[in-house]
Amino acid sequence: MEDETLSRILKAVGDTTRRHILTLLVQEGPLRVTALASHFAMSLNSVSKHIKVLEEAGLVTRRTLGREHYIAAELDPLKHTENWFGQLKSVWELRLSALDQLLASKEDDHECT
Repeated sequence: MEDETLSRILKAVGDTTRRHILTLLVQEGPLRVTALASHFAMSLNSVSKHIKVLEEAGLVTRRTLGREHYIAAELDPLKHTENWFGQLKSVWELRLSALDQLLASKEDDHECT
């Protein structure tokens, strides 16, 4: 995955309001922008700015029906972050395993003396 794409996704989910928007969309399905805004103590314009960040990260899509804008969650991009975090986890698991082995060998050396 491109670093820039990963950065956009992490920036988008790094904000509490945007995570809350994503959670609402996952739980309730596509919602009108005005319905989403009703869940927050902020202006419609502020909620729209958060939605735009989520759109730029590919985490939501917008569909227009007449004058209404519907927002839907798109969670596929999160698989890329899951892969990235999985790689980090693997590295740390290897390091911790090596540390465990080192400590066990030190204990064995200590018991022998």
